[in-house]
Amino acid sequence: MSALPEFPLPPRNERFDRLLKLRLDEAAKAGGTRETVTVDWNGKALHVDVIDLPLDELLFNPATHRIRAQCSHDRRRQRMLEAEPWHTESQDYLANLLMAMPTEPTKRDPDFDKLKEDLREYGQNEPGLVTHHGIIVNGNTRAAALRELRVTTIRVGVLPASFTWDDITAVELSLQLRNDSRREYSYINRLLAIDERIRLGLSREAIAKEFRCTTKTVDQHVWILQHIRDQIARSESEGVALPLVAFEGKQERLKELQRDYMNLAKTNPDGAEALKEYRTSAILLDFAKTDVRFIDESFFDDHLSKELPESLMPATASKSDTKVAIPGLDIAMPAESPRVETARSVTRQVRQATARLSSRQVDEGAKREAYSTQVEAKKAFDEALTSAGRVARLRKRKQLAPERLKEATASLELCIGEIVKAKGARVFDEEDFAEAALQFRTVFRQLASQLGRGNEEPAVGVSWLLKAAAVKEDE
Repeated sequence: MSALPEFPLPPRNERFDRLLKLRLDEAAKAGGTRETVTVDWNGKALHVDVIDLPLDELLFNPATHRIRAQCSHDRRRQRMLEAEPWHTESQDYLANLLMAMPTEPTKRDPDFDKLKEDLREYGQNEPGLVTHHGIIVNGNTRAAALRELRVTTIRVGVLPASFTWDDITAVELSLQLRNDSRREYSYINRLLAIDERIRLGLSREAIAKEFRCTTKTVDQHVWILQHIRDQIARSESEGVALPLVAFEGKQERLKELQRDYMNLAKTNPDGAEALKEYRTSAILLDFAKTDVRFIDESFFDDHLSKELPESLMPATASKSDTKVAIPGLDIAMPAESPRVETARSVTRQVRQATARLSSRQVDEGAKREAYSTQVEAKKAFDEALTSAGRVARLRKRKQLAPERLKEATASLELCIGEIVKAKGARVFDEEDFAEAALQFRTVFRQLASQLGRGNEEPAVGVSWLLKAAAVKEDE
């Protein structure tokens, strides 16, 4: 089974076929050391000849993982790309995306310009890789940069004519996803690549080995991609939906969401669903990771409900008898509770506003309305997160003193062990220890003094500490 739709092979004229055969024959018959490039194919080393080919004869790969997520940036051009990948407009779209920032495809990527300047100064150091039909498998970004520099040829290794799209995908992953240190693939494109390997039937263990991570990380990536796709599907309205690129640059927030969701879902499924919805809204509104983590299962009741304007306030929800599945846990739970319905209603408005603002198909009136919704939502979340952060910091301050005392207790336990060892070895320095004990007494009494202030009915532990500090001893 193929993990990708197999694009039709590009229509090639006899001139290109003759040129490719001629260059390969010349490379085979040339004297001296032949230039080859080695690729990993199905766990085996494959050596292919390197030749020079005209850049204007080569085609950008419509299935390249480098810009898979970014292709959804412009839905009209994406449909054109899927229908006619070799058309000039589709190839131009791929070229534009290769030069663009992964998180903002409308802006040029500074890393692309760095690559271009490197090629201008030093030339092409490593060969690219193409199929027998001239599709660029490795080196799409370099080819785009060389074209801008008006270079006419590129050095490429030529893959066997028998290669299928799945073979091309496997080779690209082996060369690019794991080893390209100059311009790494974006996070969403990495998720899509892992998903393709799963759909090809590879085991979690094999995928983990291929991507040099753990099976637990593979499971996390699967959950996150499933969550993103669910958000995209639920954002669709009047032919407009969130693009995959809306989640680029948000990997750390998505990873924290997955971890906290899975932990909470074991004991509080409704709370986990509510947490997932509100955190997703905050992520789409582009709040920082340090702010997003303040959102817990009671975020709406404790904070957001006090800040949401009436236009965004969900209607009172009612219970339902349907069942829903918990992602990653294979558990069917009773229907969405009012709490979950409320959370989904808030997130739906944020999703749809974000989708409309990122779409080129929406008219200006609808965009203004979406912008107004986004501004109101962001202001409400900002105020609610400020409140949640204040509460979290207060809670943390309340816990600091007991935690410090626990650390001191652990140190005293270690101290007892060291005394035993030192006495056993007859190296215990009592005079040195006595001096340290006097310092401890001073701090101990200071601790008691602070605890005793205004404390008329101390708890048992505090009462003992006050009495111990009050003991008079001969100086």
